[in-house]
Amino acid sequence: MSRTITARAGRRAAAGGGANRWAVLVVLCVSLLLVALDATILHVAVPSLTEDLRPGATELLWIVDAYPLVCASLLILFGTLGDRIGRRRVLLLGYGIFGLASAVAALATEPWVLIAARALLGVGGAMIMPATLSIIRTVFPDRRERATAIGIWTAVAAIGAAAGPVLGGFLVEHYWWGSVFLINIPLMALVLPLARRLLPESRGSAEGPWDVLGALMAAAGVLGCVLGVKRLGAGEPVLSLPTAGPLLAGALLLVLFVRRQRRRPYPLIDMRLFSRAAFTTSVGCIVLAMLALVGLELIAVQYLQLVLGLTPLETGLRLLPLTFAAMAAGATGSYTLRRIGPRRMVGWGFLLTAGAVLLLTLMGQHDRPLLLTAGFVLLGFGLQTTLFSAYESMLSEAPPRSAGGAAAIGETSYQLGAGMGIALLGSVMNAAYAPGLADVPGVPAAASGAAANSLGEAYQVADRLGGAAGEALHAAARHAFVDGLHLTLFVSAGLLLAGAAMALRLPRVMECPVDVEAAVEEAAALAEAKAAALCAPPAETRPVGPAMVPGQPAGPPADRLPPAASCPAPHPAPGPAEPMTGASTGGH
Repeated sequence: MSRTITARAGRRAAAGGGANRWAVLVVLCVSLLLVALDATILHVAVPSLTEDLRPGATELLWIVDAYPLVCASLLILFGTLGDRIGRRRVLLLGYGIFGLASAVAALATEPWVLIAARALLGVGGAMIMPATLSIIRTVFPDRRERATAIGIWTAVAAIGAAAGPVLGGFLVEHYWWGSVFLINIPLMALVLPLARRLLPESRGSAEGPWDVLGALMAAAGVLGCVLGVKRLGAGEPVLSLPTAGPLLAGALLLVLFVRRQRRRPYPLIDMRLFSRAAFTTSVGCIVLAMLALVGLELIAVQYLQLVLGLTPLETGLRLLPLTFAAMAAGATGSYTLRRIGPRRMVGWGFLLTAGAVLLLTLMGQHDRPLLLTAGFVLLGFGLQTTLFSAYESMLSEAPPRSAGGAAAIGETSYQLGAGMGIALLGSVMNAAYAPGLADVPGVPAAASGAAANSLGEAYQVADRLGGAAGEALHAAARHAFVDGLHLTLFVSAGLLLAGAAMALRLPRVMECPVDVEAAVEEAAALAEAKAAALCAPPAETRPVGPAMVPGQPAGPPADRLPPAASCPAPHPAPGPAEPMTGASTGGH
């Protein structure tokens, strides 16, 4: 029995059990915070770096998009690689690449250097993101504790994304644009030694060769899909070669990847996960939540800056209530999930977010701080509630050996949903905005066409025109943008209501199944203890211990012994280096 208990304790220690698991969570959350910050912190620095580096239009596009494109395309590759060679090893390598790329980006003097550095940041981010979530799956085997950990993890992701514009605006106003990258280096220097000391190594099944070709197919497929979706979001025609080509090629590669994984005896991703309704529904809810809200978030930032006239720093501060609400939702998510279950939590989260979006349709061309604050609080709480419960349900459905692959699927779904949201809601916004500038009195057709591209460009055209025509174009653009925003909000609310309907496929209650391995070990230990009691030597030959009284047998009475009871041969206790076998774990 002692060997069984020792084996079980060893596995729990290896999984990061005990008080250290919360320290592990802190390290993982700091890692995720850096990755989430870099996804949004550059947006407010674009005007400053454009003035300094003078990139062309295509170069500027790649400066912004290289990081999310590379990161999204490599999530499955590095998530499954971590399952094979060790998640901690991949995570530490990701730290090093992320810190190096941050230094190169901060000191870049040419656009191509910054593009390369952003792509390298994407490689580091793709190593870090799935590893953090899969290590949480391993370190917190108890679902109740894991739900708390995932709630904190998702809240930190929301904090990073929302704090990016605030921190970026502060740094750009007080320093130079490279400082938005330079802040990563001291944080990485702090977290790297802590991670080496605290994080446990874990891996999934190492059976069979790692499917290198499959990993590359998945990376190229996701890259093609995300690139095509981003071009759609930029207003490119659907049937144009730069848009349709990557989309079709990416979709084809992903279909071939799925077929390959189904046929291989040792696949990168166990496709049987998608046969589980809870797993598939959770992934779908993540996609739909991001589809409905990421594009809306970008439009809301434009509204705050271009319609209400707020500075980047003031815009970031206006978004802080959303961040605090998301933190509250993450902190209370575990308790709420236990009380109402995944189905109600995801469904109510979608409904609350839809209500917040509909409340924001009351926004107009003038600032209404209380309305915006109330809408952002409900939006942050509802969105975080949905994402938390969807991520928790998805990860709990995946076995520990597939944690890296499951985490990569979740993060890829997040990125694809975000890209599709920008494309869809951006198209809705453009369709509603452009017609409002078609017939502005005194404005030439060429100027109206240029103003129809974006609200910022409309303001520039209006300033060049000047006079009554410029004022008329300025007012028409503001009015058309607000009308387009309202239509976009209604479409987003419809998508969120569809997500609430999708959530009906999730389980009603938060099932916390017994750890099968631990249960088997407990049963084996109990059986070993009973066997030892049945086959014990006579009482007078046994040593007297605290629970043994001379003359009193330790086993059951003779009339209770089972017929033909067999007693295994005694064996000595193992030494420190004795390997464990089936017999030594109590399997008599």
